[in-house]
Amino acid sequence: MKISEIIQHLESIAPPALQESYDNAGLLTGNSGWECRGILICLDATEEVIQEAIKKNCNLVVAHHPILFRGIKRITGTDYVQKALITSIKNDIAIYAIHTNLDNVIEGVSGKMAQILGLQEIQVLSPRENSLEKLYTFVPVENADQVRQAIFEAGGGQIGKYAGCSFNAEGTGTFTAQAGTDPYIGKIGTPTSAKEIKIEVIFPAHLKQGVISAMLKAHPYEEVAYDLIRLENNYALAGSGAIGLLPQPMEEGRFLHLLKQKFNLPLIRHTPLLNKPVSRVALCGGAGSFLISKALAAGANFFLTGDIKYHEFFDANSRMVLADIGHFESEQFTIDLLQEILVEKFPTFAVLKSGTQTNPVNYYF
Repeated sequence: MKISEIIQHLESIAPPALQESYDNAGLLTGNSGWECRGILICLDATEEVIQEAIKKNCNLVVAHHPILFRGIKRITGTDYVQKALITSIKNDIAIYAIHTNLDNVIEGVSGKMAQILGLQEIQVLSPRENSLEKLYTFVPVENADQVRQAIFEAGGGQIGKYAGCSFNAEGTGTFTAQAGTDPYIGKIGTPTSAKEIKIEVIFPAHLKQGVISAMLKAHPYEEVAYDLIRLENNYALAGSGAIGLLPQPMEEGRFLHLLKQKFNLPLIRHTPLLNKPVSRVALCGGAGSFLISKALAAGANFFLTGDIKYHEFFDANSRMVLADIGHFESEQFTIDLLQEILVEKFPTFAVLKSGTQTNPVNYYF
């Protein structure tokens, strides 16, 4: 199988268009046209991980964090980034990073954290804005079903957990075919009217090309009339962080113990406990302090993330418990998530989890 096939599947789950502007997700080294011998999954594609891939005969490393993140001016092997790049290039190892685009889908990093804690009714904590468009098109009544279905199959018409969503209104379309045309109905030079259905469908902006192509292919008209409008609606299936409910409310101390157990934590930094039951939990993998206000607004009792700075702990304002469980610790199950995604699609292919410890943070007790 080609590396491109694996990338195509990963990007169907976490589209590149959902990555943040500062990010560098995607294929960082290698060639997508290479035959893939095996996949090694990791959080950080360090030189040690690349060596592990070589030993395990894997020529594709799928990492969460892009090893090539900021611009570099020379590759002389003087730091860990350069060493990893040199080793991967010399040994024909492709590195593919799936970073904030995987953070920004509900089935991604934060969603996996929520599953580990057994949360229910999981939703995106901060849905993306300006990521939806609406398509209007006008179709002969007898062709409306086939055009609608083509749009749905291309990813249109999904609103939350509802699929096949559209609005349809019947009206009359008019036109006069000019010389050189091949009209579906009517005659050249003769004013024509037809009973038509106006179809309205919402779709994620990153699917626009596929949705429009599918609509045009299924539409019977030679010249298809359609309109596109960018919406301000939030995209409920994409965005930062996650929030959900515990099956049963839990005392704060018990919840901290659950966190320590589920995430195998040596310690938890947190704000003062409020002596209130915990039922609504918000979380974000990696560095998620930018979501503290969103968690408060959503009524979370606890907000879990990593890399919280000293002054940011004050932002909890004694309204919720803010817990820093560590950057690596919050994202550790991303390796399991990526393996699940790939094994489900390629069940007979070698998809291995890295055994190399890449967490640069150690704890002294």
